[in-house]
Amino acid sequence: MSSKISEEAASTSEEAALTAEVAASAGGGAAADVLPEPGSGPVAGEGDAGGVPEKRGRRRSAPEPAPELDDAELRGALEAILLVVDEPVSELTLADVLEQPVERIGPMLDEIAAGYTAAGHGFELRRAAGGWRLYTRPEYAAYVERFVLDGQSVRLTQAALETLAVVAYKQPVTRSRISAIRGVNCDGVIRTLVSRGLVEECGTEPDSGAFLYRTTTMFLEKLGLNSLDDLPPLAPFLPDDVEELADATR
Repeated sequence: MSSKISEEAASTSEEAALTAEVAASAGGGAAADVLPEPGSGPVAGEGDAGGVPEKRGRRRSAPEPAPELDDAELRGALEAILLVVDEPVSELTLADVLEQPVERIGPMLDEIAAGYTAAGHGFELRRAAGGWRLYTRPEYAAYVERFVLDGQSVRLTQAALETLAVVAYKQPVTRSRISAIRGVNCDGVIRTLVSRGLVEECGTEPDSGAFLYRTTTMFLEKLGLNSLDDLPPLAPFLPDDVEELADATR
């Protein structure tokens, strides 16, 4: 057995020596350049797991901040956007689109609105439904109405306007309560207001399970209001015997 092992070892040594000589004569280098010494490879623990050398990636540079617009350019950009929006747009949205600090947007919009008022334009910039939008001035409403309607009938009937007013001031309110206040069934009118996007469901009444209704953001937008707190006070329009009428409807 010992002699067999010795023969195999001698054969292996001869093959290694022959390989080293061939490599040295072909490349002009030393045998040590071709055959690495045992244990000269990557050491376990160096680099990542398993002795594989760690790959070092390039560090990603942080994106450069957008350049700050001067006041004139910021004003022009805001005016251009406000001319094409179809609903009130918030200061945060404007800041994101223009890549400018939101702290600059509000004061600039206030400045633009004050400038329009001072110049006596037929339109104004004001807050509505939590955002900003251009509106025609109330003193020119008759001319705008004449242009928009152009002989056409109004879009909402008197019954729909009355129902919408009840929902606005009594919300959240059920259909039965609205019908009691108006004195007529209002199911069809409610469906019309819901389809127009002016009124929406907002849960159910705990006792009866009836659907509750409230006005929508579109309602605020169409009336040019920023919130329901801007609704005109109802007291001047109520009759003197309003308490008796209220008790009669209960």
